[in-house]
Amino acid sequence: MLRIPVSDADHVQGNLNSAVVLVEYGDYQCPHCGHAYSIVKQVQQQFGDQLAFVFRNFPLAEIHPNAEAAAETAEFAASKGLFWEMHDAIYENQESLSVETLMRLAQQLTLSPLSLEDAWVKRAYLERVREDFSGGVRSGVNGTPTFFINGRRHEGAFELEDLVAAVDAAL
Repeated sequence: MLRIPVSDADHVQGNLNSAVVLVEYGDYQCPHCGHAYSIVKQVQQQFGDQLAFVFRNFPLAEIHPNAEAAAETAEFAASKGLFWEMHDAIYENQESLSVETLMRLAQQLTLSPLSLEDAWVKRAYLERVREDFSGGVRSGVNGTPTFFINGRRHEGAFELEDLVAAVDAAL
């Protein structure tokens, strides 16, 4: 079960009062999360207003050295109202993920690369990233991506047909 309830403090696409709330604990550098990114987009398109999608950070920094910086970058963008734009840009540039890529993406979103660098140095958004991570651990997350549907862990695969069937079942 999801131990940290979804709230307005989360990054949400859609209405939290939707019939189904899909939560992903993800790592921006994880290739499986990169694969799931496009699948989630298709699931969102298929279910429309019936589905809300929540993304929570779960950077596996020991195996993905740029994951934590990417999560902090997304949180930096969130502070400027651009979380989803940065989230999407990071996943769409995952194959070349680096500090330089994150700086370029910030600039493309008209965010100051110097302010981003300052946020990294000060670890300004690390606490938020670690809160998400800790909540994931408390909910039994030990790999990425991990999905929850209406608070229950999705134990199946995360291919399109599997997630669609799970969302259908929740409806």
